Amino acid sequence: MRIDSYIEKLLFDYNCVVVPGFGAFLAHGKSAEIDSATNTLVPPSKTISFNAQLSKNDGLLVSHISKEKNLGYEDMLQEVENISKDWNHKLAQGESIELFGIGKLWHNSEQRIQFQPEEKINFLTSSFGLSSFAATPIQREIIKEEIVELEERIPFIITPEKRQQTSFRPWLKYAAVFLLAVSLGVTSYRTYGDLQQKEVAAQQDAQQEVSRLIQEATFFESAPLELPAININVTKKQLGKHHVIAGAFREEQNAEKRVNQLKEKGYNAFYLGVNKYGLHQVAYDSFEDPKEALVFLRKVKIEDSRDAWMLSEK
Repeated sequence: MRIDSYIEKLLFDYNCVVVPGFGAFLAHGKSAEIDSATNTLVPPSKTISFNAQLSKNDGLLVSHISKEKNLGYEDMLQEVENISKDWNHKLAQGESIELFGIGKLWHNSEQRIQFQPEEKINFLTSSFGLSSFAATPIQREIIKEEIVELEERIPFIITPEKRQQTSFRPWLKYAAVFLLAVSLGVTSYRTYGDLQQKEVAAQQDAQQEVSRLIQEATFFESAPLELPAININVTKKQLGKHHVIAGAFREEQNAEKRVNQLKEKGYNAFYLGVNKYGLHQVAYDSFEDPKEALVFLRKVKIEDSRDAWMLSEK
């Protein structure tokens, strides 16, 4: 069975896809850039890298494949682990592994895994439909040289203009300036008077509002209102040490949706918290007795989901 197509599909929605027993493929955001050598504009994208140290199963890949193929979680986990062993054996023998749509893996001289990502696929969904394109640079220097050459061939003659003599008398100019100053003074006086009237009206309104507030404050001070004390008894759910897990989610919103779905089915579902892998866990119920938890787990596997499993705290 080939699992590279499932890994490629998950990389569009998640930034980390772990292959149990082999390593993790990580997606990193990359902003748009311009290649000055080729004058090419590259849209935003996700770059894929590989980390062999993140090889512990987080349940994402196995759960996705088991749902797609309608198989049990444990059987699919065993099959994926066998594929990881086969990949490690091929790399140790000096062979390379090509994953379609993802990239190529091989061992270097120090027996460390090297990864060359596939650059033809953009895993950033927000950049869907955008592709790289080449832009033609603007030839500003060439246009400037053509204009200079044109100016050298065609001389321009500038003829100075003569100011026409007017027949107006000089005193008319001073009369116009005097009338303009008088009109500005009248307008400024009227504006100042209007502002004074508005300021007086605003002060009167403010005094009335202050008086009203003082009366209200005096009323409440003279007649205090005493409220009776209310005692509320809150019972907190005591969790056991053995939890029947319904799933682990990367987004907390998805975990809350799963809790609501299980409560509608009649389960005492609750949000358990974040595990050491950063996943939000949802439980069907919690038990103190491990035997009761196992009986309930078998019932859940038959009635609701075969992917349910039990988590016991030390």
